[in-house]
Amino acid sequence: MTWTSTTPASSSSTLDKKPARPPTAFERRVYEATSAIPRGRVSTYGEVAKLLKSSPRAVGGALRRNPFAPGVPCHRVVAAGGAALGGFSGTSGATPETARKLSMLVEEEVELKRTKKKGRGGAEGGEGVEFGRTAVMSAVELAQALEAIRSSSAATK
Repeated sequence: MTWTSTTPASSSSTLDKKPARPPTAFERRVYEATSAIPRGRVSTYGEVAKLLKSSPRAVGGALRRNPFAPGVPCHRVVAAGGAALGGFSGTSGATPETARKLSMLVEEEVELKRTKKKGRGGAEGGEGVEFGRTAVMSAVELAQALEAIRSSSAATK
C-alpha cells in the first residue's frame, strides 16, 4: 500500500471525507490485517483488535479513515454477535452505507443469514445478521493469513 496525498477522482462523497494525511503506523497495521481477510470471509473488530493488541473501537476508527478501499476491504470487518454489521463509510446503524456493506458481503458469497433483532423488552428491533461458523476469521487465523502473505512477498523479492 502506498499513500499519496491526492484523493482519486470519484463521484462518491465518501472519498471526500478521507483525511488528507498519510495513515498512522497503527492504521497501516489495521489495513494490513484487514487485507488478509479473503473474499467469502469476515472478521470482527474484536478479533482484529486482539491480533493487534488494541481495542475494537480503535480498529473501527482506523477503518473509518481507510483511504485504500476497496483494495483494503474494510467491509469484511463486522461487529461481533450478529446484532448489527458495524459501521461502514463512517456511518453506523441502519443506513444506506451499511446496506451497501451487506450487499458487498452477499456478492462475495459470505455465509450469512438475516435475523430479526430483539429490541427493548423483547420487541422486534429491526434486522440483524448472523454469520456462518466458518465465515468468521479468528485472530489466530488472521495471524496465519498475514504470515502466509508476508512469506510469499518475501519469496518473490
